[in-house]
Amino acid sequence: EIGGKKVKLELVSEDDQADAKTATTVAQRLVDAKVAGVVGHLNSGTTIPASKIYNDAGIPQISPSATNPDYTRAGFKTAYRVIANDVAQGKALGGFAVDTLKAKNIAVIDDKTAYGQGLATEFENAAKAKGATIVTHESTQSDKTDFKAILTNIKAKKPDIVFFGGMDAQAGPMAQQMKQLGISARLLGGDGFQSPKFIELAGDAAEGQYASSPGMPKEQLPGFAEFNAAYKKKFNSEIQIYAPYTYDAVKVMVEAMKRAGSAEPAKYLPELAKTDMQGKSGPIKFDDKGDIVGGSVTIYQAKGGKWEVLTTVGGAAAPASEAAKQ
Repeated sequence: EIGGKKVKLELVSEDDQADAKTATTVAQRLVDAKVAGVVGHLNSGTTIPASKIYNDAGIPQISPSATNPDYTRAGFKTAYRVIANDVAQGKALGGFAVDTLKAKNIAVIDDKTAYGQGLATEFENAAKAKGATIVTHESTQSDKTDFKAILTNIKAKKPDIVFFGGMDAQAGPMAQQMKQLGISARLLGGDGFQSPKFIELAGDAAEGQYASSPGMPKEQLPGFAEFNAAYKKKFNSEIQIYAPYTYDAVKVMVEAMKRAGSAEPAKYLPELAKTDMQGKSGPIKFDDKGDIVGGSVTIYQAKGGKWEVLTTVGGAAAPASEAAKQ
């Protein structure tokens, strides 16, 4: 109920195909359709170019998954996210690599996407600030799966850790090729490969590798059990990684509409900044850029064919070096 009237939410779904140009076309289509708000996009590389179009049209946009800091650095008053950005994730991973894994020499690889490069840069900055040496920073294309040339070069540098900013479709083969080449260093990365798909693609080479994901472990999320049961009943599948964040993004938008008494973008947009609520993914408040305040990051290790929680950093959690000791 908004402004004393019953309102039905209607989903207008579009596919940006993880392509920046397609994303701007899709964004314009949604603007032309006069949507009340946008939850999306999925990838940073599509969310960022689309955000200007929504901003110019005055349509609120909340991403449940785009983590590149540039999304909220453009100063658009329409841009929000309900997930910790790569500054938080890079800092957590850098601290974990140096303080917990005791890595001194680190090799970095990125996939040349907005997400992969952004995360790799933030990780590198954090690791160097902690005193680590980056022995090499390599780049690959996001559609490549043969990394032998890059990894052969990396092997000669004898790193303690190999950090990869990229997705599971590449991280899986990368872990396999590291094993084939006899690279003993562990692979470390972000939410791009903290997935069952990575373990499936990497096979036995997944064992012992590390990855982070913004937010708390799903099982520790408030109301997760009920949310999970309802999700399984409705969709007949396991919960997807960004489902709680997507749910929260919609809820944040609807609550702002309720407070404004209107679903008109111009009327409820000012209310988004005042958000202060408990979501399925944790407490939600925004800073003046539209980033979530106190977002947490969880670090996992692949063990026995599944991801196990090692530590949660940020939010109400302890720093990586302390939490790992607990």
